[in-house]
Amino acid sequence: MKKGDDVERSTLLTGDDVFLFNEGTHHRLYEKLGSHLASVDGVDGAYFAVWAPNAERVAVIGEFNDWNPDATPLTSEGVSGIWEAFVPHVGHGAIYKYQIWSRLHGQVVQKADPFAIHAETSPKTGSVVWDLEYEWGDAGWMAERGRRNAADAPISIYEMHLGSWMRVPEDGNRSLSYREIAAKLADHIETTGFTHVELLPIMEHPFSGSWGYQTTGFFAPTSRFGTPQDFKYFVDYLHQRDIGVILDWVPSHFPTDEIGLYRFDGTHLYEHADPRQGYHPDWHTAIFNYGRPEVRSFLLSSAVFWLDQYHIDGLRVDAVASMLYLDYSRKAGEWIPNRFGGRENLDAIDFLRQLNTVVYGEYPDVQTIAEESTAWPMVSRPTYVGGLGFGMKWDMGWMHDTLAYFEKDPIHRRYHQNYLTFRGLYAFSESFVLPLSHDEVVHMKGSLLSKMAGDDWQKFANLRALYGYMFTQPAKKLLFMGAEIAQRDEWDHESSLDWHLLDTEAHVGVSRWLSALNRAYRSEPALHELDFDPAGHEWLDANDSENSVISYVRHASNRRESIIVVCNLTPIPRHAYRIGVSEPGYYREILNSDAREYWGGGQGNLGGIEATLVPWHGRPYSISITAPPLGIVLFKKDGEA
Repeated sequence: MKKGDDVERSTLLTGDDVFLFNEGTHHRLYEKLGSHLASVDGVDGAYFAVWAPNAERVAVIGEFNDWNPDATPLTSEGVSGIWEAFVPHVGHGAIYKYQIWSRLHGQVVQKADPFAIHAETSPKTGSVVWDLEYEWGDAGWMAERGRRNAADAPISIYEMHLGSWMRVPEDGNRSLSYREIAAKLADHIETTGFTHVELLPIMEHPFSGSWGYQTTGFFAPTSRFGTPQDFKYFVDYLHQRDIGVILDWVPSHFPTDEIGLYRFDGTHLYEHADPRQGYHPDWHTAIFNYGRPEVRSFLLSSAVFWLDQYHIDGLRVDAVASMLYLDYSRKAGEWIPNRFGGRENLDAIDFLRQLNTVVYGEYPDVQTIAEESTAWPMVSRPTYVGGLGFGMKWDMGWMHDTLAYFEKDPIHRRYHQNYLTFRGLYAFSESFVLPLSHDEVVHMKGSLLSKMAGDDWQKFANLRALYGYMFTQPAKKLLFMGAEIAQRDEWDHESSLDWHLLDTEAHVGVSRWLSALNRAYRSEPALHELDFDPAGHEWLDANDSENSVISYVRHASNRRESIIVVCNLTPIPRHAYRIGVSEPGYYREILNSDAREYWGGGQGNLGGIEATLVPWHGRPYSISITAPPLGIVLFKKDGEA
């Protein structure tokens, strides 16, 4: 841009911007690169800027110039690799791409804008000039979300895929728009009691079957469901209903579609050139070159963009394990060791630490959550003590062990009690989220209900017990949509959830039970305050494998509002089952998964039990209870706040 142009100064690239970009520390590049409505000498138009350092020529093409590659050339901005131009008479909604002539082999490509904030609806691939003006109404939520996202807060996450949550069969089975789904979803979340919604990636993507995990538009909410303002309305509405919004974010890889980042300027610009570093064998995608400073600036800017512009409350970072290990899913000879000869991806480690430092530095009231499936140490520990700096980490080991246990016939469970108790060895090594996610109900794995052992009665009882066990374990919680209605079929991204199941009492019972668990989790400090602190969990008996019963206590920070949990994981009721307690008094039964309102058999403790002076479990008093079949029961001493 020549001197004297009166483009808004916030849009113009400065020397500092270029320096920070090339240094890998610029985390608001979306304010500078991409397309921006602007004015020069009183003429309205749009400013375009794109990074293509190995280009010989770059032009912006679109409807405004009849897609003529010779009509609107961009100018190279020195040695920065950035090309830019102001194009008059280009307005809001204009569709465009970049045509790039590479220095190598004379290759010519047409690319979508990596920094586009809006895109044409798939299968079209053009970028769209847009603004993000919107009047937010969520000031109340934003002012106090730090408390709602805190480590001692109840965080119960409803993971969902927007396109298949609820469809409109009378209108071609289409998905709901961002605006249509907002009120329906908020009503449902309010009823079921979750605190947060987590969306499978809504960043623009060409292939619906990737569920958004093969992202091409790292700054654009998919136009499948509406405009950027429509998505802002969705977030705003949920916030005004006191529901947090977490996004899946995918910095681990990207698709090789010609329109996207792959070989952007004819070279391996965003990805490694060597396929042993730059190609992902599992997903047939490209892997970001985290050692390239400009790539780090791009990814940092994407993360901050969603927090800045869309008031997002957290980022769940996908496939972190694939980033950390150079040999992830690779055989010997298919990967390149780091400079010390090891398998750790040092550049990715540095990037993740930088990401979390930037995010928490800018937004200390949000959370970053790692989907990390290995035993990598200190994922959710601060960077200043050597950790990766995430706020939380998915506990994939708990998921695998717990589902393996509940899939077993109860007659065999006595031999596998360690599947439930092993977590006690590591439960507080990280700040964990317990996930029963979309990955467990696809690809012929069946639904959660179908995984449960036994006949239909046992399957439903087992499912209620599974949820009860999950919600009384020390950690935050995540369930994928459909779990709350005991979906029978596994998830299909092209179909709606089977809402008609709520015409059946068994499914209604599961829904009521999950709502009751969420209410208890939110209202009882003992069930959430010390989710990340070993003081919040105490075993009563982890070793009664003969009866397949486990019992434990959850404590609040004041040690006065404790909850006793007893899980009987056989179809045989345990009458006169004795549980040790520390004090005399009346222990009220506050939840019972076998209650008739949850489609249980109704076996319980008639409201509660008086403690007697019979020492048990190393405690001076005890209560003699009925532990219902395939059930979980919770007690709280009367008189405790």
